[in-house]
Amino acid sequence: MPGAYLPRFPHLCAPLQLGPLTLRSRMCSAPMGFPDLMEDGCLTEGAIAFYENRARGGAAVVTVSEACVDYVHGKGHGRLINLDNPGVLAGLTNAARAIRRHGAAASVELNHAGMLSAFDAPAGAAGDGNLRWGPVDTVTENGTAVKGMDRALLRDAVDRFARGAALVKKAGFDMLMLHAGHGWLLHQFLSPLTNTRRDEYGGSLPNRARLTLEVLDAVRAAVGPDFPIELRFSAMELAAGGVTLAEAIEFAKLVESRVQLLHVSAGGAADFGVTHPGVFSEPGCNVKYAAEIKKHVRVPVAAVGALGDPAQMEAILASGQADLVCMAQALLADPELPKKVEQNRTDEIVPCLRCLTCHAERMLTQTRICALNPDIGRELEAKFTPPARRSRRVLVAGGGPGGLQAALTAARRGHRVLLCEKGPRLGGLMLAEEGVPFKAAHVRWTETMARLLERAGAEIRLNTPVTPALVAELRPDALLLAIGGEPVLPPIPGIDGPNVIPRRRPPRGWGRSVPGPPSWGAGSAAAKRPCSWPGRGAPSSWRGGGGSWPQTRIPGTGRSCWKSWRLPSRHTPAWRPRPSRRRGCYAGTEKGGWFSWRRIP
Repeated sequence: MPGAYLPRFPHLCAPLQLGPLTLRSRMCSAPMGFPDLMEDGCLTEGAIAFYENRARGGAAVVTVSEACVDYVHGKGHGRLINLDNPGVLAGLTNAARAIRRHGAAASVELNHAGMLSAFDAPAGAAGDGNLRWGPVDTVTENGTAVKGMDRALLRDAVDRFARGAALVKKAGFDMLMLHAGHGWLLHQFLSPLTNTRRDEYGGSLPNRARLTLEVLDAVRAAVGPDFPIELRFSAMELAAGGVTLAEAIEFAKLVESRVQLLHVSAGGAADFGVTHPGVFSEPGCNVKYAAEIKKHVRVPVAAVGALGDPAQMEAILASGQADLVCMAQALLADPELPKKVEQNRTDEIVPCLRCLTCHAERMLTQTRICALNPDIGRELEAKFTPPARRSRRVLVAGGGPGGLQAALTAARRGHRVLLCEKGPRLGGLMLAEEGVPFKAAHVRWTETMARLLERAGAEIRLNTPVTPALVAELRPDALLLAIGGEPVLPPIPGIDGPNVIPRRRPPRGWGRSVPGPPSWGAGSAAAKRPCSWPGRGAPSSWRGGGGSWPQTRIPGTGRSCWKSWRLPSRHTPAWRPRPSRRRGCYAGTEKGGWFSWRRIP
C-alpha cells in the first residue's frame, strides 16, 4: 500500500507482552531519580512533570525512582520517595496518572540501601537514623558501624518491601521493579564480598539469594499473580571475589519463575563508573551480560548501560541479545528519543555526551540538570510556557553550544532567528573534541543542532562576525551574545612549561576540509597535504580533521618530520603558547625548536 508506515527500526517499535500488560515498544526509561522532593519524601509537581516528560517522549515504560521501603534504615542518600509516609500516596497516584495518560506503562523502583543507608551522613552522627543494617557486623570506610541483620530484622525488611509494593499498586502503577544490584541491600546479601554469614543466608549462592527470593515471594503475595514484577540485578562485580557472570546466570535461573522481566546491569557499590557509564565507557557496555543471561532463561531480558543509538539498539534486539533496551541519561539529553525513532526522525535525536553533569549536579545541589537540555529540572515550567505573543527578530552572536541552544529555543517559540558565527563552522569549543574517538557524540550533537535549527526556520550565517555595523544594519529586537569566554589559567608553578598543552579555542577554520583520520603527531596515518604559506608565515587555511604542515627540518636535530598542529608528536617538542590580546587570527610558527602560537594583526 503506497504511503504505508514502515518503521526504520521495526524491532525497537514492536510491542511486548508482560503478563496482562502490553508495552507499546521495546524502548524504556530506566530508573533515574528526581531529587527535588518534599522534605518528608513526597513527590513534588516538578518531580511528576519530570517523569511525565519521559512518557510524553514515547518511552514504553517509565520507572519512577527511588522509592525507599525503609526511610529510617534504608535511605541511601539525599531525598528519596518515602514509602513509610502515608501522605506519599497522593503524589504516587498523580505520577502514575501522568505517565499513563501518554500511553506509557508506569513503574516504580523499590529499594533498600542496607549498609549504604545515609552514606552521606557524617561519621558517628548521633541518632538511630544513622545506624546501618547489613548482612554482617562491620565498619564502613568512614568509620560508621553496621549491624548484622538478625532474623527479626530480615523479616521486617521483607515485610516493608511487601507493604511498599501494595502501596504502589494502590497508587495505580502498572508494574514495579525490585533493585537487587548496584550494591544495595539485596545485592549485599548476594555478593560474597559483603555477605560472609554462616547461617542459611550466607555461603552458597542459593543461601545468599534467599533474602531476594523471600522478598519476591512477599511482593507477589501483596500484588497478586498478574501484576508484572521486574528484577534489576548486577551480572558482574569488578572487585575480585565479587559476583561473577556464572553466578549471575545461576541467580537468574533461581528467580525467573517469580518475575516477568529480568533487568541486567553491572557493578557494585564501589563501581560508580560501571553503574553509571560515562564518556569512557563503550556504548552498550553491559549488553554482553544481558545476552549471556538471556541464553539461560525463558523470561524477557532488558539491557541497560550507555545505550541511546537507535541503530545499535535495533541490532541488539534483532540479534536476540535482549528483549528490551533501557535508557537513563540518553532520555535526559532527548526525552523524545523513542518518539523520534517511531516517527523515523532519528536524524533529529540529540545525542547524550555522557558527561555525567546530571549526576554531579545532584551531588552538589540535590537537583537534576542536563548539560545539553535546559528543560531538565524545569519540566513543570516548560510544560506551561506559552508561545511568544509576538514574533520578534532575534540575532544570536556565536555558534557554540550556548548560541545554538538559544537560537533553537527562540525559533521554537515562534521568533525569527538569525544566528551568526564568525568562523566557518558551528560548534565552538565542541570542535576542540573532534577527532577524539570516544567523544564522537560532540560532533553529532553540533550537526543535529544545526539540522534542528534549519527545520525550525532559523537562518545561519557562517564567517559573519557580529559587529556594531551589522547590528545597526539588521536592527534586531533582541541580541543574544553567546560568544564564549576566555580561559583562565591558574598560577600553578610550571604551567608555562613545555610539557603543558593548554586548552584553548580551536584555530580559525578548524574542521574537516581534508579527508582522513585525525593526526596525532608525526608518523600518523593522516592526510599530509601541505598548507600554503604566504608572506609572513601565516597559513592561508587550516587543514581540518588533523591536518599537517609540510615536511621540514627540526632545528638542532638534523632530522625531518611532518609537523602536526593538533598534538605534539614523538619527533617534535610540545606547543609553547604565547598569549596576546591583539585581534586577528592565530598562526603557527616555528621558533627555537618549539611550535608557538602568536596573533597576526
